Amino acid sequence: MTDDLASFDFDLPRTLIATEPARPRDRARLLHVTPQLDAAPHLDTHRVHHLPDLLREGDLLVANNTEVIRAKLEAQRGEAKIGITLDRILPEGQWHALARNARRLKTGDLLHFGDDPVTATILTNEGDGAVTLHFSVEGDAFDTFLERKGALALPPYIARPQGPTEADTSDYRTIFSRYRGAVAAPTAGLHFTDDLLDALARRGIQQRTLTLHVGAGTFLPVRSSITEHKMHAEWGHIDDDTVRAINDTKARGGRIVAVGTTTLRLLESATSDDGQLRPWSGETSIFIKPGYRFRLVDALMTNFHLPRSTLFMLVCAFSGTTTMQAAYQRAIADGMRFYSYGDACLLERLP
Repeated sequence: MTDDLASFDFDLPRTLIATEPARPRDRARLLHVTPQLDAAPHLDTHRVHHLPDLLREGDLLVANNTEVIRAKLEAQRGEAKIGITLDRILPEGQWHALARNARRLKTGDLLHFGDDPVTATILTNEGDGAVTLHFSVEGDAFDTFLERKGALALPPYIARPQGPTEADTSDYRTIFSRYRGAVAAPTAGLHFTDDLLDALARRGIQQRTLTLHVGAGTFLPVRSSITEHKMHAEWGHIDDDTVRAINDTKARGGRIVAVGTTTLRLLESATSDDGQLRPWSGETSIFIKPGYRFRLVDALMTNFHLPRSTLFMLVCAFSGTTTMQAAYQRAIADGMRFYSYGDACLLERLP
């Protein structure tokens, strides 16, 4: 495994950064990437609604059913304005968050949110912009507070000078959304529609879901050293039914197709060295990069990622760095759309 970030770099024209999704969602383009040993990869362009034809009867599609919360808050401590982005809920009901102007905060500080009765207390300040918060409400009352005062934490590359639009509220939500807790959407899931799910079922492709609450750390770049990069923890859950379906599929020779890097990361976290998936409920901070030995996932549907990002490193681990550089150059040459609202690729695993 190289520590050279340049291996994971590429030049992307800003005009290819998508600022809204394809409509209908399943009309986005889909680059099918099949690595070859000692040969150039096979690169074939389709539309997402062609996915059933690219998979096999007996495959099992696994998607992330997390739902995005309104994680961005504007707080005040006295006269100081503090920007807060919730990251993940902690076991005791507290929140890990990223704070703008965090150097001004100290343990015990009370944050207000305009004239709202809800307040938050600073429990810890980790010194790197990360803080732990205790809110004065929880449960349904906290959800209602976020609906009142929160905003979607859209990725920084989606330009919204006036903030997220009403369209973003639905556009940034996947058809699989069920359990609230993510800061960022599992964007591969944004491409799916009821019609596509029905077509997959008719093709004999099973579907299951798991939960991984995507945190704010998903936007953080690798700044200098790959080996020293620290992944933020994210909470996930895989239930018994999903575990049985996946293990049964593998036992009869079917393939596991992960919808998104979040799904893949949790599946690999919960799989033992013998290839058996186990039920999971807890945090993972797995960092998948070239050299990682995949234990479970056979194919991956994912969007096009940022250069020098942990997500691009993950797809390089899955299909090969040379293959993915070739695939991304093909996507750029063909004018495919990148990032959260962009097009997708279906990756076969490196043989």
